[in-house]
Amino acid sequence: MEFEDILYEVRNGVAWITINRPDKMNSFRGQTCDEIIRAMNRAGYDRGVGAIVLAGAGDRAFCTGGDQSAHDGNYDGRGTIGLPMEELHDAIRNVPKPVIARVQGFAIGGGNVLCTICDLTIASEKAIFGQVGPKMGSVDPGYGTAFLARVVGEKKAREIWYLNRRYSGAEAVAMGLANAVVPHDQLDAEVQKWAEEICERSPTALAIAKRSFNADTAHQAGIAGLGMYALKLYYDTEESREGVNALKEKRKPDFRQYAK
Repeated sequence: MEFEDILYEVRNGVAWITINRPDKMNSFRGQTCDEIIRAMNRAGYDRGVGAIVLAGAGDRAFCTGGDQSAHDGNYDGRGTIGLPMEELHDAIRNVPKPVIARVQGFAIGGGNVLCTICDLTIASEKAIFGQVGPKMGSVDPGYGTAFLARVVGEKKAREIWYLNRRYSGAEAVAMGLANAVVPHDQLDAEVQKWAEEICERSPTALAIAKRSFNADTAHQAGIAGLGMYALKLYYDTEESREGVNALKEKRKPDFRQYAK
């Protein structure tokens, strides 16, 4: 199986799926999402794999969400908004093995959502988490909001989305967004250690446990699907385009001139 946007390898029973776009801060385009989905399914149903790690190449970023250079009212792939986000999120949730997010740098926007959805998150001391949607003319109206509230609490989730602040690895652990934070040079070893410990557990028991956890929030898939259609309509407005234009022109956006 050949990939262009990601790397795939198995280390002692642990599948590592690495977004390999460091020059783009590991932001994803349509092809990236499709490749992650394929890799998740490959690892999920490989009897030789007991756990999955989702990572980003380089030292700067785990993932910074959708590639804005591929976004002009719509992204470059398939799906409601030009990105198969519902399928990507479902792949992480539904694959019958624990998925660990390995965060060495920025986990911003859609990258922060991926961390939220993964079963576990292990961060470097250099990790930075946060949302930027309302600053960029975008939002994640599915798991990124509703499920985040389950993970960190309603008030904290609203703070994250309304104020778009950034949070350290230690702060992510304190709010429940991450499980552990370790020195940067120990991150890979710690992630592999957690994953190998998972590999020693009963795969069927783990699959049942994961399905059981997911059952409580399964209705959020419907919220996400509806939300993506709303997001598509939003992307067709001048208010949303103002965020992209401001980024390209390196200026502060003025959303209120278009708000109705």
